[in-house]
Amino acid sequence: MTDFNQDAAAQAKAEQFAAGTTQHDAASAGGWERGVLEKLAFAALEEQRVSRRWKLFSRISWLVLLVLGLWLALGTGGGSKNLNGPHTAMVEIKGEIASGAEASAELVIAAMRAAFEEREAQAIVLLINSPGGSPVQAGIINDEIIRLKAKYKKPVYVVVEESCASAAYYIAVAADKIYVDKASIVGSIGVLMDGFGFTGLMDKLGVERRLMTAGENKGFLDPFSPRSDKQRVFAQTMLDQIHKQFIGVVKAGRGDRLKETPEMFSGLFWSGQQAVDMGLADGLGNLDYVAREVVKAEEVIDYTRRDNVAERLVKRFGAALGEGAVKALQSVAVLR
Repeated sequence: MTDFNQDAAAQAKAEQFAAGTTQHDAASAGGWERGVLEKLAFAALEEQRVSRRWKLFSRISWLVLLVLGLWLALGTGGGSKNLNGPHTAMVEIKGEIASGAEASAELVIAAMRAAFEEREAQAIVLLINSPGGSPVQAGIINDEIIRLKAKYKKPVYVVVEESCASAAYYIAVAADKIYVDKASIVGSIGVLMDGFGFTGLMDKLGVERRLMTAGENKGFLDPFSPRSDKQRVFAQTMLDQIHKQFIGVVKAGRGDRLKETPEMFSGLFWSGQQAVDMGLADGLGNLDYVAREVVKAEEVIDYTRRDNVAERLVKRFGAALGEGAVKALQSVAVLR
């Protein structure tokens, strides 16, 4: 009887031990599976990070290659040069004369300096086709022409295509001679300041302008605010002063060749033939004629500095690319 009880107790203990072992093994098995799943999840995240880095690197690389390809294909902005003999150096002034434009003082002066410094360049021809622009940019170019002529002792000629008006003519008078086509537009020796005034319309619509300034004249060019007589006189005085500067530059450049009339400095413009008759230009002729007959160096080499397509792409997309790259790198860093 005692042996039977002992056997039963031993069997119960064995069953209890087996049950405990089974539960432990199950728990161990569950922990192992969770560990594997965690490792797989971290591996997937790491793979995503690497993939994003490579995608970003690939896009930047392709963009860099595209820009370099355009740069090589389109050149660095200057005209083609073959400096193996005497030639006529041509610098084009086309379109609006303004800071940041192709006819800016920065680009025009850089081209002129390169032309003056070249020993084989016999003369510099400014090929102008411009309605005008900034008197400041024109004044800077005019002053530099005078300085370079005195330093290098080389003549400067202007050849006008369709138009040479306002600020463009401000530049032209610094040349030794001006040649035009008989139908070119020349002149417009004047200064303007334009704008709009909407105060009457605002009164009809019942709109109130709420402009706050520090300084009673700070907003006198605001189109939605009234302009006083004092402000109008001030603006007109400034324009008259700039106009006198313009007239002085024209008289200094053209000298006794001018046949002054009351309308000459009124802002009117004339045909090329009329400009020759008035002394605003010296004769009729195009670029080839001036190079062949005046400079006596028939080969024309273009020294014009241009903001080419590749440079524009770099300027336009460079900042955006940098910002995008930083954001992408930041997003990758966040996933770590």
